[in-house]
Amino acid sequence: MDLGIVGNCQYSALIDPWGDVKWLCWPRFDSSFIFGGLLDEEHGGSFRIAPPENMRGRQSYIPNTNILSTIFETERGSFELIDFAPRFLQYDRYFKPKMLIRMIKPIEGKPLCRVKLDARGQYGLIKGENMLESNHIQINKLEGSIRLTTNAPLTYIEEERAFLVDRPFYFVLTYGNPLENSLQATCESFFERTRSYWQTWVKHSYLPEYYQKEVIRSALVLKLHQFEDTGAIIAATTTSIPEAQNTVRNWDYRYCWLRDALFSLAALQRLTQFEELEKFILYLHNIVEASRDSGFDLQPVYGIGGEKFLTETILTHLKGYKNHQPVRVGNQAFEHKQYDVYGEMVLAIAPLFLDRRFIHDQAVLPLGLMRDLLLQIEKVMTSTDAGLWEFRGREQLHTFTALMHWAGASVGQKICFKADPMLDQKARKLQMKAREIIDNRCWNADMNTFTQAAGTRDMDASLLMLINMGYLRHDDPKAHGTIEAIKKHLMHPSGLLHRYRAEDDFGETHNAFLICSFWLVEALAHLGKKEEAHKLFGTLLECANHLGLYSEDVDPESGEPWGNFPQTYSHVGLINAAFSLSPHFGHLYLDEN
Repeated sequence: MDLGIVGNCQYSALIDPWGDVKWLCWPRFDSSFIFGGLLDEEHGGSFRIAPPENMRGRQSYIPNTNILSTIFETERGSFELIDFAPRFLQYDRYFKPKMLIRMIKPIEGKPLCRVKLDARGQYGLIKGENMLESNHIQINKLEGSIRLTTNAPLTYIEEERAFLVDRPFYFVLTYGNPLENSLQATCESFFERTRSYWQTWVKHSYLPEYYQKEVIRSALVLKLHQFEDTGAIIAATTTSIPEAQNTVRNWDYRYCWLRDALFSLAALQRLTQFEELEKFILYLHNIVEASRDSGFDLQPVYGIGGEKFLTETILTHLKGYKNHQPVRVGNQAFEHKQYDVYGEMVLAIAPLFLDRRFIHDQAVLPLGLMRDLLLQIEKVMTSTDAGLWEFRGREQLHTFTALMHWAGASVGQKICFKADPMLDQKARKLQMKAREIIDNRCWNADMNTFTQAAGTRDMDASLLMLINMGYLRHDDPKAHGTIEAIKKHLMHPSGLLHRYRAEDDFGETHNAFLICSFWLVEALAHLGKKEEAHKLFGTLLECANHLGLYSEDVDPESGEPWGNFPQTYSHVGLINAAFSLSPHFGHLYLDEN
């Protein structure tokens, strides 16, 4: 997708090379869009700043930041459009307003620019009314107070007429509190402070030896997907971008899947970024406390404010991405049973107990929480569930779920080893029980591989995590048999992997799921097949867009991206794969071998 992302951990916006804001939800990630042309050009509105020729600009990021630059070169001259969401430290806390700043800087000649401002509410059902004031445009009829403050001619904006770019122009779009200070000084100051923040954040990151540029971009993308107010981490910025052409696999990913959050946090920890973990722990703690009245049953997904009910509805008035309907808001997955979540939450909180850097934070989560999680693992150990791919029509005893039981019990045992002998013994027993299920019920000797679930012959790319999480040793024949079976049954001639091929609730899947291919890179590296891993990594780099951003899926035939965007899973996969290809690496979660 030809889109760039800007944000500040309060909101994100997607901007195309034609200078249009194609997606912006305010005041939160999961709110209605203000601009949603990505899903419907007619009802989605627009905020375009570009030459009247309606030409494509040349996009790039200011190095090591989430500040987007688009350069337009016309016959009359050229100018630069800079987009960013302010974020920096102020008064001992992060300043992250609901504010989008867009700056025009002339480069040469006498270029013309035209602005279109058409804000929408209630997912396009309401059209904002632009009211011209002294030095700003007030947008009425929408929820919240939305204002555009600018030094550009308001009349030209209202009439969508071109004007000469003979000096810098500033556009500050705000939700809630408007900009009252000096326009130019504020924009320039916010720009410098935001640039400094992001570049300092990157400077403090630990990087692998190879693919540093790609890892930095992926890390910056992951950071933008944390809703800092609560600590929740969303799966993607968008909703209803279909997983493939001519399909109804259109989901809303603007929520916090606990599993996805774990993977994101683990990748950030590899980069030595721990602030996100501390925020997420508070989010998790609130969810855990709220779940006690319901028997401590955790959902796989919650709202970014910890909301339990994410009722799925269809917006019939929107055409959808490239006319693909339905457009969904909410996600039925909150009703699913996905029991891997308990082991994953053990892994998520483990640093508070095992990492000496968190010695003063251990009181935040008492050891009793570990007991509760282990009891839940014991309770659901042999239960069937929807699995990590969220099958809506069947439940199985999934190998991946059993793997997470084993991982949670293994880490739980490390935590409880000295602190609580009884919990230590329980964790050891759960670890052995999970291993028994995986080895005896999920291994298919005829196929010489583990399979998706106990008693099935279906293959699943998530089986690669048996290798990547350290369950299988690098010299274990079962590891090599499983990886060869995955390549045989799930690999497309392009080298990319499908997550599975068996028909599910919506038929057969066609596109490659990008994180699965990154998992394969990681697994190959663990098995010593570095040359093959580097080759596949190179293929995956070609699946990124012009800014290094990844969607969820890709058509292995055409290379066209599909699925919600940017997808945290894909960027997590890139980071972990890059680390696995470095000379010194270990297993991400466990390394008991």
